[in-house]
Amino acid sequence: MRNLLIAPSILSANFANLGHEVQDVVEGGANWIHVDVMDGQFVPNITIGPVVVESLRKDTTAPLDVHLMIVKPEQYIPDFLKAGADSISIHYEATPHVQRALDLIRSAGKKAGLALTPSTPIQAVENVLSDVDYVLVMTVNPGFGGQKFIPSMTEKVRSLRRLLDASKYTQVAIEVDGGINADTAREVSLAGAEIFVVGSAIFGKPDRKAAMEKIRKQIEQGMQPVHAR
Repeated sequence: MRNLLIAPSILSANFANLGHEVQDVVEGGANWIHVDVMDGQFVPNITIGPVVVESLRKDTTAPLDVHLMIVKPEQYIPDFLKAGADSISIHYEATPHVQRALDLIRSAGKKAGLALTPSTPIQAVENVLSDVDYVLVMTVNPGFGGQKFIPSMTEKVRSLRRLLDASKYTQVAIEVDGGINADTAREVSLAGAEIFVVGSAIFGKPDRKAAMEKIRKQIEQGMQPVHAR
């Protein structure tokens, strides 16, 4: 049985009451808290910086999974590490110094992830597999919450799982982000995903615990051994 993690994205939370929102989903069974950082350059939106991560670190012991949708992420990684991030993913498309940025994260003893936009082929990860703990497959185009899942990304996840299984880096996990709900979570779980970033399908529900239980149940139905597919 593969390990599965549900990571509610605070992009869909009520920022006026963020500490309570995070506490609510952690008590409801969240494994990680996903923090989307956008700069208005790499993506057409601006969100938050290290100060919010620092504040969350004081309010929760849950792992903070920071997703940097910013250009030149290597310039800001030290700030997010200092703020308390437990894992940081950077975009392949955002810097010519991918390996350097990943090494900066891992050298601090934290988990490093490489994120791919929908149009970036999975082959982009091949030369840095030794430097990553997980690959983040964007299942929508990054920049906004509440988007619909792109159906073709299921096959991308499946192809990535095959690539990883055919390598010596089978321990590298696959994270998915964008349009994830009970239905799509089961679909990408069947394809090989293990970390599920969920926004409005959790924070948009009055009973977050019940929403997570529903999603987890659907995921578990797809958690058969990858090699059996």
